[in-house]
Amino acid sequence: MFNNADIKIVDCPRDAIQGIQNLIPPEKKIAHINNLIRSNLFEYIDFGSFVSPKAVPQMQDTAFVLQGLEKFNNTKLLAIVANNRGAVVASKYPEIDYLGYPFSISEIFQKRNTNSSISDSYNAVKDILDTISVQNQELVVYISMAFGNPYGDAWNEELVFEWVDKLKQLGIKRFSIADTTSEATPALIKSLFKKLNKEFPKLDFSAHLHSRADEALQKINAAYEGGCKRFEGAILGYGGCPFAQDDLVGNISTELLLDRFEKSSTIDINKLKISFYDMIS
Repeated sequence: MFNNADIKIVDCPRDAIQGIQNLIPPEKKIAHINNLIRSNLFEYIDFGSFVSPKAVPQMQDTAFVLQGLEKFNNTKLLAIVANNRGAVVASKYPEIDYLGYPFSISEIFQKRNTNSSISDSYNAVKDILDTISVQNQELVVYISMAFGNPYGDAWNEELVFEWVDKLKQLGIKRFSIADTTSEATPALIKSLFKKLNKEFPKLDFSAHLHSRADEALQKINAAYEGGCKRFEGAILGYGGCPFAQDDLVGNISTELLLDRFEKSSTIDINKLKISFYDMIS
């Protein structure tokens, strides 16, 4: 397989805290995200989102938080947008390297998550690409419900390939393969990543897996064995999409990813845990 040096880790404080009801002061968010940046452990950080404050109140201060971040060490920043309106706002900030768009292949979840159909979301991707075409920003498409869904919507691997291919034809090169409600088994994770990498060798895939803690390492190893070289996590395994279901399943913990792939820093991982606790307390 790959050398550990080939493996890239992404931390997602946005995903970790977006479902927390008590509003976190922006100064605390800034302090924690700056600690993540200083660690030099992460290829990029999913730091915030430009979405409706009514839908996700915790993210209403994203623009303010952005102005307090200290970009260095070549760490890049990603912000989630749910429509072209969000992309127009995000495109005004050159500090943001990537925009992330959640594209669900479950019709029910797409409606719950972005209040739009899959067809409308496909058109939204086109609009967002037009919006950022003159910016130095890249669109990352999250294929949500990539391993199935709890709603009874049709799912199979071919459906994943179909939508990746359609989005690739629009110019998307980077995809986050997401298991928002922890539907995937290790066998399915390995199979899907192996087939995606074989079918689309020039595309860039990452694993955004939500999991029970006791199953997380198996799922990481399965994605790795399937050829995945980029993994997304959150400190202490916090988080989950507030539109997915009532009982949220947390992210893969960042510290487990760092340990599995032997990533080290002058900033101890325990300091990042303390930093996260300081933010949410």
